[in-house]
Amino acid sequence: MPITKAIIPVAGWGTRRLPITKIIEKSMLPVGNRPLVDYSVQELIKAGVKDIYMVISNVEPCQVREFYKDNLALNLYLEARGKTDRLELAKTLPDDVRIHYLSQDPSDKYGTAVPVAMVAEEYNINEPVFVFFGDDFIWNPNGESAAESLLKSVQNPDESAILGVEVAKEDVVKYGMIDVKDGKLTKIVEKPALEEVTSNIVHVSKYIMSPKLIQEMVEYVNSHDFGPKDQEYMATDPLATFVEKGGIVRVAPTTGEYLDGGSIEGWVHANNVVCGAK
Repeated sequence: MPITKAIIPVAGWGTRRLPITKIIEKSMLPVGNRPLVDYSVQELIKAGVKDIYMVISNVEPCQVREFYKDNLALNLYLEARGKTDRLELAKTLPDDVRIHYLSQDPSDKYGTAVPVAMVAEEYNINEPVFVFFGDDFIWNPNGESAAESLLKSVQNPDESAILGVEVAKEDVVKYGMIDVKDGKLTKIVEKPALEEVTSNIVHVSKYIMSPKLIQEMVEYVNSHDFGPKDQEYMATDPLATFVEKGGIVRVAPTTGEYLDGGSIEGWVHANNVVCGAK
């Protein structure tokens, strides 16, 4: 089943990574020679995505937007000095792929469901889409990508999918635990207490969302009025409701390594893995 659209939220201040995120957007922190978000972007492009909807902060200049547009001055410099072999490295987006940018006010509604609902309403999304967040990725350069795993798991456009990652039982409390039966999601619990852990499979915010699941996100965001210090609009809440109503969410396994740039320890580890450090 081809999926040609993807949503990538990259808004927010990245407060866990201050002070560096005062001047560098969290999704643009370097891992190896590329920014964090580009690992997801290039993976999605290889999976057939042609339209990427990025939800960005309404702060200028926007570094992620600058990264994905052509730098004419740089191209002229490379050509003038006979470094044309590097033009391919400077071109960060194929000609047949478009990135659409939608600004999110950091003082407005907050949480992982919000950017999905924003894009769905602004662009009238009524087809399955990938939803990948911009500060983590699955590293599996010689094997199946997260996008490929998700695609293989769904059987028709009415089904959704979530990526499952196996972790040690004591680490489940850091993530969103998911229970699986016959390859389908049956329950999701965000950061459970250790005594509540019934599965060592967690999700890492990599999805295929069907039109019905997307609509569940929209209705959830529009029907609640959480204040800035109240509950976040978590995508897992409408996801759980969707499953309770009988919606099918396949759990796609992954054989790659989950790398997270949201913490300094995770970012250092990601660089060590990608750069081949032993």
